[in-house]
Amino acid sequence: MRAAAFTEPGPPDVLRILDVPAPEPGRGEVRVRVKAAGVQPYDAAVRAGWTPAYLSDDDWPRIPGNEFAGVTDDGEEVLGYSTLRSYAEYVVVPEDQVTAKPAAMPWEVAGGFSAGAQTAHIALEELRIGAGDTLLIHGAAGSVGTMAVQLAGLAGATVIGTASEANQDYVRSLGAIPVVYGDGLADRVRDHKPTAVLDGAGGVAFDLSLELVEDRSRILTLVEHDRAEKEGVRLVPFGRSNKRLAELAGLYADGKLSFHVRRTFPLAQAAEAHREIETGHGRGKLVLTLE
Repeated sequence: MRAAAFTEPGPPDVLRILDVPAPEPGRGEVRVRVKAAGVQPYDAAVRAGWTPAYLSDDDWPRIPGNEFAGVTDDGEEVLGYSTLRSYAEYVVVPEDQVTAKPAAMPWEVAGGFSAGAQTAHIALEELRIGAGDTLLIHGAAGSVGTMAVQLAGLAGATVIGTASEANQDYVRSLGAIPVVYGDGLADRVRDHKPTAVLDGAGGVAFDLSLELVEDRSRILTLVEHDRAEKEGVRLVPFGRSNKRLAELAGLYADGKLSFHVRRTFPLAQAAEAHREIETGHGRGKLVLTLE
């Protein structure tokens, strides 16, 4: 099969199309012919040289990608998640890591839906977001932010979303009160009196979060992993499941969630997709598509 893979870590250009053996499913597993796969900063970190604990030193070539949508060997249309290996024509995962794709969900949405939706859902659970809360989301226009704004709104919370000037209307359309990040952000946010923070930006935004919310258990960062433990701030625990994914896909199918794909790339342009994801800017999701 074809896969966008790399044989040594490095810049985006190390990603190239390779012919690799197609995976075979074992007991309790399902093979999916991939039609779309989401692109995440996580993927770029692996490509650049970060080695997750579950990877061995001799696990080469490496195929990034941990979310996908496609058709099983039995002909079922599904979306799901993996650890890696989704930038390929086929991926094999345990049966409990896929769920049925809603008929009205486009393939490019399904391919990029799992990570952002599940991360946002888990994060809001950790933060105990509910009616009466005012949640500040740093990076509200990104894929996780997009989902978190909507899910927090469904939970009854007021949402303040930081984003660039260009994304203010987009954040407002999701149901948040948009705030431009940059100089003076603290003053623009403080009057809203946030009770919890989801930090998707790090740096100054993380520092501001510590300043604005006294209860550190109600601050969660997606990016400041090294500082989180020191400051008593939450990180997203592993909590992905097909049950959670099915619930979120159902909300999409019912029109209660929207999901923005800002650009798609063919598999052969995976390197270009990585160059764009590493800019750290832009709204919504980047997705690879396969015929």
